[in-house]
Amino acid sequence: MIERPTDSIIVQVACRYLAPFVQLYGLYIIAHGHYFPGGGFQGGVIWAASFILLAIAEGQDAVKKILAERIRMLLAAGGTAIFAGIGVVAMLFAGEYLDYGAIIVPGLEVPYVRYFAILAVEIGIGIAVMGAICLIFLEFITLESITEKEYD
Repeated sequence: MIERPTDSIIVQVACRYLAPFVQLYGLYIIAHGHYFPGGGFQGGVIWAASFILLAIAEGQDAVKKILAERIRMLLAAGGTAIFAGIGVVAMLFAGEYLDYGAIIVPGLEVPYVRYFAILAVEIGIGIAVMGAICLIFLEFITLESITEKEYD
């Protein structure tokens, strides 16, 4: 599907210059997800959309050089591990799963522990969603490219 860069120079330039701003906005949504609507999932989707923009402008091979399949899998699994790890840490302190108030950090009061734990969970979700969407997208366009070649 997106084997080579687009032929339109306008689309190429627009996507190249727009992608970093989209990535920055995705990080903003992730970072402010525990205070405002949005968060890890929405920010991860926006972050993945920036790589889809790059695939449109540069072709899928350019994005696969940036995010190899192994890296995409590690991002998806690592983000999930961050999310699950925070929940398990709360259980180790005799709390329930994702009970941020049960976590005891010397020198930090409970509201600050909750703040940082929620932020870590949002970051983990954002990383997992971004890795999973990029993994799925790049695999689907690869499969479609293979099937198009077989029928030509």
